[in-house]
Amino acid sequence: MIDIDREHPDYKKQQHTLRTYRDLYAGGLQFQHRAAEYLLRRQKEPLDVYSERLQRAFYQNYVGSIIDWYASTLFRREPSIHFQGALDGSHKFFPAFIEDCDRKGTRLTTFFRHCLIDALIAGRTHILIDFPRVATTPTNRAEEDAVGLSRAYLLHYQAESLINWSVDENGEYEWIVLRQKVRRQPSVDSAEIIEETYWRYYDRSEFQVYRRLERQGSESVVSLIDAGPHAYSRENRVPLVTMQVTDGLWLANKAAHLQLEHFNKSNALAWAITMGLFAMPVIYSDREWNQIVGESYYIQLGPGDKFGWTEPDGKVYQIAAKNLESLKEEIYRVCYLSQASGEMVSGHAQSALSKQMDFAITQEVLRAYSSTVKDCIRKVLTGICKARQDDMSVSVTGLDEVDIGDFGTELQDAKNLLQLGIESPTLKRQVYQRLATKYLNDANQEIKDQITQEINVQFA
Repeated sequence: MIDIDREHPDYKKQQHTLRTYRDLYAGGLQFQHRAAEYLLRRQKEPLDVYSERLQRAFYQNYVGSIIDWYASTLFRREPSIHFQGALDGSHKFFPAFIEDCDRKGTRLTTFFRHCLIDALIAGRTHILIDFPRVATTPTNRAEEDAVGLSRAYLLHYQAESLINWSVDENGEYEWIVLRQKVRRQPSVDSAEIIEETYWRYYDRSEFQVYRRLERQGSESVVSLIDAGPHAYSRENRVPLVTMQVTDGLWLANKAAHLQLEHFNKSNALAWAITMGLFAMPVIYSDREWNQIVGESYYIQLGPGDKFGWTEPDGKVYQIAAKNLESLKEEIYRVCYLSQASGEMVSGHAQSALSKQMDFAITQEVLRAYSSTVKDCIRKVLTGICKARQDDMSVSVTGLDEVDIGDFGTELQDAKNLLQLGIESPTLKRQVYQRLATKYLNDANQEIKDQITQEINVQFA
């Protein structure tokens, strides 16, 4: 048996870093449970003081909001997916697949939005293309469709799930190992928790699935539970597609250190302000001081003694507050959202043109993400077509409505273009298809395909 649990050297390097990025993105209880890893202890700080600071720790999550903003803005309208081919069965399959791509009722757009969020956190994410397996072997395509063997579906794996791999000189996977851990309760009246670990090995032609059960009082054993050729063996490729962003577009990586610095300084300022509310008494006296001071006590002073309270003058607080604001602006700046870090100019809303100018850089970044997502969708759907042996071509458009203009502006631009009098049926067909699919972006794929076919017939 192969060493299924061996980890790639690059995987070992990234484990702790990726866990930090996920904590920074999630915030809330997930971050609070591991706050001791991120809240720095001052030199020679007493443990009881540090413990109290740790209990009071709070986290202002900017990077999580930024990543969610990019994902929601990019998928404000669904991408338009067009299939060209002659097989009726394929035209029936893909609309259903787009509505439920993972056999859990997840729409393809929702699936890839989650993939983009994961890629912005970890730099990459993985999509496994799989097909159901049945006991009997169909003899033709009709039997495959009847038993559901041709019903492709997708599995999303985070970057940490790919623990070992090998690539060729072209960057294509030669083999991969995916690891997944599951904790479950055998029955409702059982207090036992069973931990299951699954390893999925894929090479260019075959797959193997291993499982290990861990339960109290029994020895855990790794066993092979499934094996055989996979659906991409005829293509001689591993059925895994990786969505990866460049280092410059890896938002969590760019903002993580700034976010941790902001976390420590904001907590230090909050602690200082809190301590400043509990002023300490100061006694100016030449004689020995042994009186107890408290809310229910009094003190007796001599003729030359003086009494006062410590109180900071607030200069360091102002410096700290300005530094926190500077760190916040820097977090937004490195994430290409510098215009979103502050308040509205002079308390007045900006005009549409002014917003467009401010968002110019952000729009270019969104378009880069759009290209990454569309390319990944195209690879996945094309791979499914090849595995199913469908003679179809796939095109993915859209995900480029990232400006602040509305549909009325785009409609007017289209009307102006058509009024130029360019005698091109292809141009008119493309304009009508673009407008129709954009306006009906929430409609299911079957309706979109029907509208596209009707427009094609009109301009044939």
